[in-house]
Amino acid sequence: MIFVVGIGFFSLCFLMTSLGGQFSAKRPVDSPFTVRAEVLSGHESRGVLRKISDMLEVIMKRMDALSKLGNTTEAHRLDELSSALDRIQPVGLVERIQAIAQNMSDMAVRVEQILQRSMAANRVREGTLGQCETPKDPRYPDCPSKMDWMRARWTSDPCYAFYGVDGSDCSFLVYLSEVEWFCPPLAWRNQTATPTLKPPPKTQAAFRSDIGALLEQVGAGKESLSFMKRRIRRMAAQWASAARRLDDKLRDHRREQKRILVHVGFLTEESGDVFSPKVLKGGPLGEMVQWADILTALHVLGHDLKISVSLKELHGFLGVPPGRGNCPLTGPLPFDLIYTDYHGLQQMKHHMGLSLRKHKCHIRVIDTFGTEPAYNHEEYATLHGYRTNWGYWNLRGQQYMTMFPHTPDNSFMGFVAEELNETERLNIQRNKVNNMAVVYGKDASMWKVSGKEKFLAILHRYMEIHGTVYYEAQRPPEVPAFVKNHGLLPQQELQQLLRKAKLFIGFGFPYEGPAPLEAIANGCIFLQPKFNPSHSSLNHDFFRGKPTSRKVSSQHPYAEQYIGRPHVITIDFNNSEEFESTVREIMRMNVKPFLPYEYTCEGMLERVHAYIQNQDFCRPEAPFPPVNSSWLGDAPGPFVLPPDSSILAWGANASSYAPWPPLSALRLLASPEGQSCVRACRRAGLVCEPALYRFINIREAFSALDLQCDGLESEMNHLFPAFSAEHAECGLQRDPLLFSCAGSSGRYRRLCPCRDYRVGQVALCRDCL
Repeated sequence: MIFVVGIGFFSLCFLMTSLGGQFSAKRPVDSPFTVRAEVLSGHESRGVLRKISDMLEVIMKRMDALSKLGNTTEAHRLDELSSALDRIQPVGLVERIQAIAQNMSDMAVRVEQILQRSMAANRVREGTLGQCETPKDPRYPDCPSKMDWMRARWTSDPCYAFYGVDGSDCSFLVYLSEVEWFCPPLAWRNQTATPTLKPPPKTQAAFRSDIGALLEQVGAGKESLSFMKRRIRRMAAQWASAARRLDDKLRDHRREQKRILVHVGFLTEESGDVFSPKVLKGGPLGEMVQWADILTALHVLGHDLKISVSLKELHGFLGVPPGRGNCPLTGPLPFDLIYTDYHGLQQMKHHMGLSLRKHKCHIRVIDTFGTEPAYNHEEYATLHGYRTNWGYWNLRGQQYMTMFPHTPDNSFMGFVAEELNETERLNIQRNKVNNMAVVYGKDASMWKVSGKEKFLAILHRYMEIHGTVYYEAQRPPEVPAFVKNHGLLPQQELQQLLRKAKLFIGFGFPYEGPAPLEAIANGCIFLQPKFNPSHSSLNHDFFRGKPTSRKVSSQHPYAEQYIGRPHVITIDFNNSEEFESTVREIMRMNVKPFLPYEYTCEGMLERVHAYIQNQDFCRPEAPFPPVNSSWLGDAPGPFVLPPDSSILAWGANASSYAPWPPLSALRLLASPEGQSCVRACRRAGLVCEPALYRFINIREAFSALDLQCDGLESEMNHLFPAFSAEHAECGLQRDPLLFSCAGSSGRYRRLCPCRDYRVGQVALCRDCL
């Protein structure tokens, strides 16, 4: 208690001394609490007043503590301290503090009066007093409220002062009309003072084979970056070979070079960078594999690339003004595209101010598990229970880019696995060990699976089981004694292990990683558990909070649906008889190494090239349907039934529309009740294409499908356009951001814009290149 009282007293002494220094400056005869004739500038005086106010608040809190201490059982100690303080400081301490406070209050009033007179005089001298009244322009309805906000809060962020705001109404108007866009341009301002910068001339992109410049840009200092650089070096020859093949394929295509920023938000210190410390301890590497491949693909395609893994680098590349992130960027966006993740998107929101809203059409979000439109639309998600910690960014669905093609509402970015030459393929087939299995799971926590002892014991009767579980001093207890654990292996040694093994077995976690594709590419059969019921955000903690309602039917749905037998076998691990018979079947099988084209270097280059050259979310779309269309109101409208087909296609003259994918790929169908467009298109051997939704969001689409509408309504509903058979009502989508392949209801038959796709490249239609 005595210590607290002492701190309070010495804080007072410090206050008197420091304030004396602030005000006496070069004139020691002045009292520290008298107002000098020379008044500090606006910024300085406000800073001093804030300091005085803060110090007084601290003193009064400590005095309050003193008064409370006086009522404790240690009052006799305070009496002793009080007598000691009396010998050091004259009586009347509280009265003096009150006098000081009154003097400072008077001083604050006088300073504020002087500042107001000074600013008013400046406005008169500039001849702008009448010109700085808040304009009342119906085209700028937010101007008055923004002016009020600036008057009250302009000192809340130093970025306003950086842009010339000084507390005057004139500076507010200049800022709100020239830096932001809430007030009309001022007639008395020289509008040529801030010339519009022309974008740099467009240049042709040329394929690159040298990765030296890329490795320099990736940088160092983090184990995650070292891992990515090792992968880039190891795969360099395959990327170069793939670039030559794609260059030959695209000879007649002009490829415009884009200015691209890649900001890997999850690797920044500000996001916590939880991945780097786990790189050498069996942590998840899927995200770093994908980012390394994205960087390499963009570099090899010949684009002008900048890489950021810190907020400091992000600020420098974007031109973020100093401050707390409330102001727009200092100039035009210097990039055509920005690739980032959810962490990076959040960081840009905090540091780009209104510029994020203005430039968000340039952003692409790398999103492993996908984001469905119902979760992406902020207002809709909030009103209908789809709001999560992620999502709600109001982007176009295709701006989210996934690791696997599981969410057609998003774009499929992917990654690559190493390809084998013919000699390597033959050697693998000759050297396979028929009774050797490798378990998918580098971290001991992945082995904590209920019932694993039962099916591992069955497997052990037929095969030698190998693990690659990280450990430091002693063997992880989760790994059974009969498993030969190699510890965490470097990538090349893991490849050698997979090239010998016959079976690669998953326990159900991690979901949708790159390892099963690498194992299949090295000639393994992937055995995985079927989930019944399917895992989703409704019943499983891992998916809870993710912006998707997708139902995951197995550990690796892509492998199950797009590859399948004989390379991938999905069964119920709880059924011991089925499990054992499957193991015996696998031992009799001979499979060749297999890698889907879309996961080769050439496949990824082809896909990323198509996205960069064709996806433009900044260009305004022409209104549809056009007013003068000859088919308006007539059945079947713009749709025709091609020969030898039961699915409607686009038949109207589409010369005025050039969407991507092109309208030649469109196939129109209606889903059964309770079925999503994802599933309905897949069952027809097609893929749902959200970019074509606006061309079927018309009354004529219902007529073409023989769905008779007694009523037609338009609303925000992620299931629309859809038909309600019970009421014979047709519903059109009001908000394009809610066009969604995902989602189903027993009440509706959904209208689905399906498309064809290239063999081995589900992201692209046949005419998409």
